Amino acid sequence: MAIEGSGYLEVTLPSGTPAYTRDGALQRTADGLIVTADGYQVAPGITIPSDAREVAINADGEVYAFFTDQVQPQLLGQFNLVGFSNAKGLEAMGSNLFLESPASGPAMVGTPGLDGLGMLRQNYLEESTVDSVREVTELIKAQRGYELNAKVITAVDQMLSATTQVR
Repeated sequence: MAIEGSGYLEVTLPSGTPAYTRDGALQRTADGLIVTADGYQVAPGITIPSDAREVAINADGEVYAFFTDQVQPQLLGQFNLVGFSNAKGLEAMGSNLFLESPASGPAMVGTPGLDGLGMLRQNYLEESTVDSVREVTELIKAQRGYELNAKVITAVDQMLSATTQVR
């Protein structure tokens, strides 16, 4: 699942502290809870029944289960998205998780697609915003620049050594 636009999913850390992620690679535990790839429960704690044959998440975050013996899907719950007045102020804790900080402002929970929050897209994953080819090219340029500077410093050092030995 991907978040199209702004917003974060809220997850619960083992300590009970809320954390926030844009990582939509979700899975189901043996108990049916929807969790992140690292096993953190996604708020509000939606459980998928074991006899569900299919699960669908619409753009508004509503989670539906389809059952063999039912014509209509059953609404299991709804994911919310969380926004921040300054998302760049979130405190990174690794594993695609972020914590609220004084710089980010308080978490503002809302419905996907409303209040300036993005929408959810099932069967999508957000791509990295890094162009790896460009970044490797920049790394090679930086490495060559470093090597050139090192050669210049070595040459200047040798000239200074030769100058001091002449005297």
